[in-house]
Formats: sequence, structure tokens, C-alpha cells
Amino acid sequence: MAKMWAGRFQSEEKKEVNDFNSSISFDSRMYKEDITGSIAHATMLGAKGIISKEDSKLIVETLGEILSDIEEGKLEFDMEAEDIHMFVEAELTKRIGDVGKRLHTSRSRNDQVALDIRLYLRNVAGVTANKIKDLLKVLVKLAENNKKTIMPGYTHLQRAQPITLANHLLAYAFMLERDLGRFNDAVKRMNYSPLGSCALAGTTYDIDREMVAKQLQFDGIVRNSLDGVSDRDFCVELASASSILMMHLSRLSEEIIMWCSWEFKFIELDDAYSTGSSIMPQKKNPDICELIRGKTGRVYGDLITLLTMLKGLPLAYNKDMQEDKEAIFDALDTLNMCLDIINPMLDTMKVNSENMYKAAQRGFINATDLADYLVKKGMAFRSAYKISGSIVYYCISNNTVLEELSIDKYKEFSDLFDNDLYEYINLENCTFKRTSKGASSIDSVNEEISYLKKVIEG
Repeated sequence: MAKMWAGRFQSEEKKEVNDFNSSISFDSRMYKEDITGSIAHATMLGAKGIISKEDSKLIVETLGEILSDIEEGKLEFDMEAEDIHMFVEAELTKRIGDVGKRLHTSRSRNDQVALDIRLYLRNVAGVTANKIKDLLKVLVKLAENNKKTIMPGYTHLQRAQPITLANHLLAYAFMLERDLGRFNDAVKRMNYSPLGSCALAGTTYDIDREMVAKQLQFDGIVRNSLDGVSDRDFCVELASASSILMMHLSRLSEEIIMWCSWEFKFIELDDAYSTGSSIMPQKKNPDICELIRGKTGRVYGDLITLLTMLKGLPLAYNKDMQEDKEAIFDALDTLNMCLDIINPMLDTMKVNSENMYKAAQRGFINATDLADYLVKKGMAFRSAYKISGSIVYYCISNNTVLEELSIDKYKEFSDLFDNDLYEYINLENCTFKRTSKGASSIDSVNEEISYLKKVIEG
């Protein structure tokens, strides 16, 4: 395929140079956005009289035919083309001759590719946002079904205080709510049209940038022409949002990995979302979670690629920026693949509430409530804390738990203890009497669920 810029050059480009320079192998996925942007551009050229209305109409109609042919499999990409922009323009010219050559009037590949990637990422970010909402639905459903499922809450991976599984899972739901906000915010900042910036300095033609922006459902135009062709902040922002979301998925995956081990047995994954061992027949491995945990590093790498690629670039466009696509495409592809698989995995897992309750019983996680009991009887907290610690040490030394210790033994530590103590340190009471907003009480959990349902519907 002849290069569009061949007039300046007197010798053929080396094949290895063409291969190294080519991007159609990965930017061909933006064919729809490229054609959509070209249709809007051609429509504007005709409306402004920069090309005739007849030529504009023919270009628009033929571009529509090319789009249909690609989507119906009638037209295959030419891997010899330098990029998707050159492929579409060459195909257009092949079909309608010199009229097709008018399409690129008052446009550069620099602002064209900047437009295409904004259109493409805007769409993908919207798809990702919906997948985040789908995962939120699953977590909310699990929370609704486990408002009374008591489990140990942990700090430093040590049993700390009693909570409910609902409260634990809702913590991840609120992480996802913030992720959803990050994706939506990124789209807001991205949603401005760079078309009309041309190579870097704008154009002498009387174009209407706002008309094109409106056709393509942008909120406005990028106000500076150099910024229009050189800005890739939106790629970095989406990669950053993807990295943070992957971090959250990885943290959740780590807990699932622990919870389905024999040491915990808090949950069991469905067979359809587990794997076995080639040598150990008893194994049921949480490979999905392990892969999500591993792929998190891959998405981090994509973010670092973008940041490093951009950090030393002078204005305006530089070929380095071709590296933006593979990195951001990979980040979003990987993220969406993980969202697609973790959703049904969580939706089908079984909760072993009995094991969770037993773990809470044996962890002395009602020791803080024991201290609070003494405080409410008039003792200073630090004194109550010391006495409670001494009682826990006694229980450990004598292989018993707080609930099973006699009141006479309690009174050896303090005369403030009385029979009402047992109700106070009962696990259910310890869990559900925490009525502050965001805690494990039924009312608090219901309030969180109600809020998240509105987020999902919004």
C-alpha cells in the first residue's frame, strides 16, 4: 500500500521499518470510532462549504458501507496498512476515487488518532462501569443474605472483634463505589473533542469544531490545539482507575483464597470456578483468585508504561505516543476479563456460617466488650483493659473461653463483675449492639445496602 506521505520520499521504506512503525495490528479495534469520526468530519466539511455537499454525502455514505462491510466480515483489514486511519482512507479512495481524498481536508492523523482513542475509551469505560455495578449487585445480594452471619474481624491477620459477613463484604462494595466514581470522572474529563487541532497548530479552513463535537456527543472541544494532539492524561487516568480497581479485586481474591483453605473453611467455591491438581486428588484450588491477584501486577505495569512513555515528551505529538494504545487496551482488557469471571464466582460460592461462628468464639474477640462492661460499671478504661487482658491470659492457659468462665472466677479479677456479664459478652450482642453508622448492626447494614442500591440504579 502506497504511503500517504510518499511524495517527500524518493526511496521505498524498508519492510522491517514498516513493520516496526505499523500499528494496525492493535489499533484496528478502533475501526468503528475512526469511521464514526470521519463521518462527522465529512458532514462538517460539507456543511461549511469546504467540500461540496455532493462529495460530503458520497463520502459519508461510502464510509457507512465500509463500516457495514467490516462488521459483516466482508472486508478484512490489510495488515500492510500503517494504521487503521490509512486503511479506511485507502479503502474509501479505492471505492470513490479522488472524492475520497477530500476527507482528510483540515485534519491530521494526530488529531484523528486523538479523537479515535477518546471515542473508543469512552465506550469501554462505560462498559467497565456497568460491570462494576454488576459486581456491586452480587456483593449487595451476599450482604443481604448474611446480615446475621457472625465472623471474626481481623487486624494484623489476628482475630480482633466480631463482625458480620455482610459488614465485611460491604467494605469491598464501597471500594467498588469509589472505583465506579473514578471511571465516571475519567470519562467526564475525557469527553472533549480534539478534532480540528490538526497536526498541532489548527487550520486555516473555516471549520466548525463544535459541530463535530456535538455530532460525536462530546461535552465540548479541547481548547488548545497542541494539547488536543498531545494529551494522553485520560489514558493514564483510566489506567490508574483500573489499577486501583484491580488492587481491590486482588485484596478480595486474597481473602477468598484464605477463606476456602482447610485452615479457614469459611467458604467453598463452586466446582465450576475451581481447579484440581495433576497429582494430588484431594485438591480444590482457587486459581481464578490467584490469577486475578497475579494480573493486578500486569495492569500496574501498563500504568507505569504510560507514565514513563509520556514523562519526557516535548510538545506536541511524538511517535512515542503510539505506545499508549497497547498499554491502555491491555489494562482495560485484563480488568474486564477479571470482572467477568469474579462476578459469577462470588455469586455461586457457599458460605460456611458455622465455621465462621466457631472461629469468632475461639478468638476472644469479645475481650473489648469485656473491658467495656467494667468501664460502664465505673472503672477507668486502662484499668479495665489490663484486667480483661489478664482474664484472656487465664482462659488461654486453661483452655477455656470467656463465655465458659464462672462468675466466681470473674470476681477474683474484679468485684464489679456480676451475672449480667454473660449477656454483655454474648457474641450476638457484641456484634449487633454496635449501632454506630457503618457498623455490623442490622440497621446499619440495611442503611448501607439501601445506599448502594441507589448507586447501582443511578
